[in-house]
Amino acid sequence: MSKILTKREQEVFELLIQNKTTEEIANSLYISEKTVRNHISNAMQKLGVKGRASAVIELLKLGELTL
Repeated sequence: MSKILTKREQEVFELLIQNKTTEEIANSLYISEKTVRNHISNAMQKLGVKGRASAVIELLKLGELTL
């Protein structure tokens, strides 16, 4: 199965499911909060979902994320 997310999008979602805020994710990855939001938005667009929770559920179903 080909990867849907870029490496960075994957990193963002791995932190997101650890209940990290956008600010905490940005600080962890040394990127801006806007960049974090862009990565999340890009991933949601690729998945065809609206909302972070829906994206996480879809990524879990696809095996792109594990809890």
